[in-house]
Amino acid sequence: MIELGLEFIFSKKVIDLAKIIAVSNQKGGVGKTTSAVNLAAAFGALGKKTLLVDVDPQGNATSGVGVDRRSAKVTTYDILVNDEKASGAIVQTEFQNLAVIPSSLDLAAAELEIVDRDKREALIKAALLPIKADFDYIFIDCPPSLGLITTNSLNASDTVLIPIQCEYYALEGLSQLMNTVRRVKRMYNPHLDVEGVILTMYDGRLNLTQQVVNEVKKYFPRRVYSTPIPRGVRISEAPSYGQPVIYYDASCKGSKAYMDLAKEILKKERG
Repeated sequence: MIELGLEFIFSKKVIDLAKIIAVSNQKGGVGKTTSAVNLAAAFGALGKKTLLVDVDPQGNATSGVGVDRRSAKVTTYDILVNDEKASGAIVQTEFQNLAVIPSSLDLAAAELEIVDRDKREALIKAALLPIKADFDYIFIDCPPSLGLITTNSLNASDTVLIPIQCEYYALEGLSQLMNTVRRVKRMYNPHLDVEGVILTMYDGRLNLTQQVVNEVKKYFPRRVYSTPIPRGVRISEAPSYGQPVIYYDASCKGSKAYMDLAKEILKKERG
């Protein structure tokens, strides 16, 4: 019987589970949703089966991949509050290897509705577990706050990706974010780590940009990606057309930057 048991164990097919990456920064206007949308699209374009989970009540990640959240039958609100299955909320986009779980305006009230729930900090983790084998990567676009939904997202994730804009006050509020990451790591998710830091709105011609880059590298030694995301009209225009920038204008600097950044992240994974 022991031999049969061992034979069964070693002959079992190993199931690969998706890596879950939370994209988070409670400071608004840093390129959080833009980075979540465009990295998810870039990963898909590079052949990785990718899911984008929108837990920001603003729903910009949802519309950014061409999905009308008003027509969504099941959203992240329903998953959190009504115990709907994540598999029933997945919407396939028109973009290569990219699906999305849409957000809804109702999500703004979700924290109050789940505050008394059992294991309220693990609702997203429990919902995503049954679909982890269906994807290579899952990106979670977190809300611009450090409340219960962000705690849920970090608890469900393997790593957190932090976009930081190359402007004054770039590091403002980051101590609170890192305190939240440490708290979630200590209390709920001991394997949570910082995936890396994305420099957004980069303009190498400005002295200020280099000053900010140096400060960020001091704060996050060896965590800052070498591929920055430049300011760009095309990056700003793409969401209004419901397209990631790599599909809206594949030849622009923003598209090339996000593709290069996706390759850098994947290379770091393999390394």
